[in-house]
Amino acid sequence: QMAKSAGATILRGGAFKPRTSPYAFQGLGLPGLEILADVREATGMPFVTEVVDARDVPAVAEHADMLQIGTRNMANFGLLQAVGDAGKPVLLKRGMTATVEEWLMAAEYIAQRGNLDIVLCERGIRTFEPATRNTLDISAVPVVQITSHLPVIVDPSHAAGRKDLVVPLSRAAIAVGADGIIVDVHPSPETALCDGPQALLGSELRELAQAVRRLPAVVGRVDSSTLISRS
Repeated sequence: QMAKSAGATILRGGAFKPRTSPYAFQGLGLPGLEILADVREATGMPFVTEVVDARDVPAVAEHADMLQIGTRNMANFGLLQAVGDAGKPVLLKRGMTATVEEWLMAAEYIAQRGNLDIVLCERGIRTFEPATRNTLDISAVPVVQITSHLPVIVDPSHAAGRKDLVVPLSRAAIAVGADGIIVDVHPSPETALCDGPQALLGSELRELAQAVRRLPAVVGRVDSSTLISRS
């Protein structure tokens, strides 16, 4: 409901959550998909969720409106082919060490199976800078748009790893031409099982949505951005 009130168009929730540490919360698995389906029914909002194993694609596709390939699986070619066969739109996150060309070639693995409904997501790359979790490669947005016809959105939450940078990075993303942003939100970030430090409150998400919706006109764009909220 927080996301809906802010004007988000689609929800993202992780039933499967690959983590750097094997001891961190890994998601609820298949029961989590049923929860997401209940949320869709309650809010009327479609949802996208990550799939991490080719064997799980049919079950996830049965529930989800859109399938996500996360940064750690961008080069999992068998999984890319499996989601390409699933007949659902795909959100393809850039690998944290991938070049733009490698990212686009990953998209080709999906497209080659006949699925052209692909959205690219820039979520930050790994650099030597420790101030943020990742470094948002803002230049990747226009580079992709020059090279490819695919829409590209930006995930400032995972790029920063801290909520105080989400708003400025979101503004930069829309200003440079991103087709949308994907932002973490939680009613109680301090108790979140994952990604709490980067999650916005509902009120902060609404303020962000208002701010970024004014930007296209300011920078001479006539389109409006898409806001995907992760709760």
